[in-house]
Amino acid sequence: MEGMIMTVQLLLSLSILIAVHEAGHFFAARAFNIKVEKFYLFFDFLFPMANVLNFSLLKIKKGDTEYGIGWFPLGGYVKIAGMVDESMDKEAMKAPAQPWEFRSKPAWQRLIVMLGGIIVNVVVGVVIFVSMVYLLGDTYIPKNYVNTHGGIHALELGEQLGLKTGDQIINISGKEYDDLMDVAKPDVLLSQNSYYTVVRDGKEVRIDIPGDFIENFNKKEAASKFVSPRMLAIVGRVAPKTIAAKVALQEGDQFVEVDGKPVYYFDELSAIVKSGKRDSISFQVKRGEQVLSFKENFKDQEIIGFNPKGISKENLKQVNYGFGESLLKGTERAFSIVFVQIKGIGKMFTGQLSVRNISSPIGIAQIYGSEWDWERFWRITGLLSMVLAIMNLLPIPGLDGGYVVFLLYEMISGREPSEKFLETSLKVGMGLLLLLMLFGFSNDIAKLLGF
Repeated sequence: MEGMIMTVQLLLSLSILIAVHEAGHFFAARAFNIKVEKFYLFFDFLFPMANVLNFSLLKIKKGDTEYGIGWFPLGGYVKIAGMVDESMDKEAMKAPAQPWEFRSKPAWQRLIVMLGGIIVNVVVGVVIFVSMVYLLGDTYIPKNYVNTHGGIHALELGEQLGLKTGDQIINISGKEYDDLMDVAKPDVLLSQNSYYTVVRDGKEVRIDIPGDFIENFNKKEAASKFVSPRMLAIVGRVAPKTIAAKVALQEGDQFVEVDGKPVYYFDELSAIVKSGKRDSISFQVKRGEQVLSFKENFKDQEIIGFNPKGISKENLKQVNYGFGESLLKGTERAFSIVFVQIKGIGKMFTGQLSVRNISSPIGIAQIYGSEWDWERFWRITGLLSMVLAIMNLLPIPGLDGGYVVFLLYEMISGREPSEKFLETSLKVGMGLLLLLMLFGFSNDIAKLLGF
């Protein structure tokens, strides 16, 4: 069921983004009176083999255009008359150019048509982020709260980096910050010579961030294994059929001792419980003015069975923004994704980041989580819209960026590349895209299998 929820969210998000991307090409073409023969969500063939398994799940003809939904759910396309594209319709290109064909239009018009999808994806991404900032504002855990309430809890990846539970992260690369989650932002983890300054035992300590550390965050649930605020050892939700349920612990009970050792924070309690096998466990909790003592069988057990009480709303920071502020902040957040993507791609080309970071729909689906959360869904959809724009701008034949390169060459040199050259380039580009897709799938499958 969890996999189904992830898959449905991914397909819905991709359907929205592919539809608006292809609509960008469609409306730009129609604006210049170029005939559009097909408008398809997903491919009606086995991409990239245009003549294999040609069928649609749904199609309807309206005017000159056939609108449809293909069966291969990894993209979509518009078939623009007089253009060498994914359909590889070479026969149509043998006839003399017609005034309503792509190839008969000036290069600047063809350039706008090719950039139409990218432009719309950028606009959609910006609109989503601006809307979320305006409607939801920001809710976060302030740094000052964390640093005055025990510091951070360094989890697996945090400890791997050199952070320790109780550290107070006072700045990031010498710059002030307010939101605790800023410490794990991609632009921080990708930047050259990034570091944290922490206060540990009253002294300032510098923790350098390796250039490839962000690779750890591509693993499932990695972000939740970095750092978190320290939680008091106060009972929140009690799990059924556990020791906590058996002794009737109540929300608000505060642990003061476990196996004779004093505890104040939940991580201290957890460390004692997981310190080794035991036949029994004893603990004391404070309930109001009472201190209650318990001793229970713990053989073959691993937990007491409760979640710590979370941070109260009054300790979270809520910031709301007017429309003008939302427009600026939302646009900034949308384009920060573009800069992070460019930086990441650059690091892969220079070997600073492993190509194992290339992912497929399997990896993307996991980002949505196993529960449907509309806020998270739209946040990820906005992110993917910006990523789709920058990826489509890559100068690979078969992507919009490849066509843009050819058109810029034509505009500068005054000569069009031959149709044979365009056809061959498209085949090579689509083959490369297929290899990248297969490589992404292999990376995600390997991660799922623990390799």
